[in-house]
Amino acid sequence: MTRISTNMPSIDSQYYLRRQEERLANVQSQIGAQSRLLQLRDDPLAASHAVRYESYLARLERFENNTLYSQEHLNLTDGYLRQTNDILQRLRDLSVQGANGVYTQQDMRYMAVEANELLKELVSISNALGPDGRQLFAGDRAFSEPFRVIEGVVEGSEEPMIAAVEYRGAGASRKAEISEGVYGELDLSGGEAFWAEKMQVFSSFDASNYRVANAGAFYIDGQEITVNTGDTARVLASKINESAAPVKAYIDPETNGLALEGTSAHLIRVEDASDSSVMRDLGVISTTAETGAPNWNSSAKVSGGSVFDMVIRLRDGLFRGDTDFIGTQGIGGIDLALNNVQKNLAEVGSRAERAAQTWTRINEEIPNVTASLTRETGLDFAAAATDLSMLDFAHKAALQTASKVLSTTLLDYLR
Repeated sequence: MTRISTNMPSIDSQYYLRRQEERLANVQSQIGAQSRLLQLRDDPLAASHAVRYESYLARLERFENNTLYSQEHLNLTDGYLRQTNDILQRLRDLSVQGANGVYTQQDMRYMAVEANELLKELVSISNALGPDGRQLFAGDRAFSEPFRVIEGVVEGSEEPMIAAVEYRGAGASRKAEISEGVYGELDLSGGEAFWAEKMQVFSSFDASNYRVANAGAFYIDGQEITVNTGDTARVLASKINESAAPVKAYIDPETNGLALEGTSAHLIRVEDASDSSVMRDLGVISTTAETGAPNWNSSAKVSGGSVFDMVIRLRDGLFRGDTDFIGTQGIGGIDLALNNVQKNLAEVGSRAERAAQTWTRINEEIPNVTASLTRETGLDFAAAATDLSMLDFAHKAALQTASKVLSTTLLDYLR
């Protein structure tokens, strides 16, 4: 026989009312959070899928921002290169006119003055700033001007003019992750964008008996090349040729020194690793602590000029009125500069197009991943609203029933 106390109906009613309130609060929380998964135990399998979808969606959004930034950055670079191309086209027109031999000396001087002004504009373009305050063509040294102007006296001019333009930047190394584990190149260094001739560097150091004293490394155009103790100069040349650097190396048969030759028109960058001195020992780069280009050894023979060298050469020829020089080296130098700028325009355009295609693909993928995430965590609001209404009605009915069943008060015990 079960003994029923007068307190049991009250305890049972409170227990079931609390359970009803918990279900009601759970539905309200789901509606507020707009998700049917409030805790992992609600649906462990769906929760595990949702975590992976959310992580992948966050990465896609980051890739979308990176590709958008890449497009803007590359389009800006493309615009400056197009301006450079237009200026060089005008300089070529001047060189063709100057080579005709029908203009007076004063006319040639006028052409030279225009060429000098166009040279100034080229320097301004090469030191252009992006909207983020970074130098567009400085490579790693994004907060310092990549090109330094050296003024001097030019024959035929009455005032100091630009005598040389030196590149003080570094190589381009910034990349943006535009897809999972895939990186797109952002920058184009000034040593690539504003170069005209293939460089050649000839060391005067006789490397016939040279041997590497300690294992280490050096860098050619940013490519690391490791060396071992006892490596000869010929072994080093072979390692350079086997690397991804656009440089061909060999031993000069006349001086027995190491020679470097660019396979494309660009400024060759050579650096020793912090624990190595191979390139300094071979007389390729300076023994001073200065790094960056130009850092050639003073005894090394270096050839291969920049776009600015070609324009300066043309301007000086116009000041002298040397039609033969203008018609050969003047036009030839501008043509080399034009060819390299147009090659770089194609490269930058290709990078921008790739970034645009990647951005399109990501924007098609994001809705698909979002739909998968919604399928796992999404709440059916119609069903939730119906459940909320039913639970609210049941809760109110339970309260009314309990108020009638549990009507005993202190006065009932005093009767």
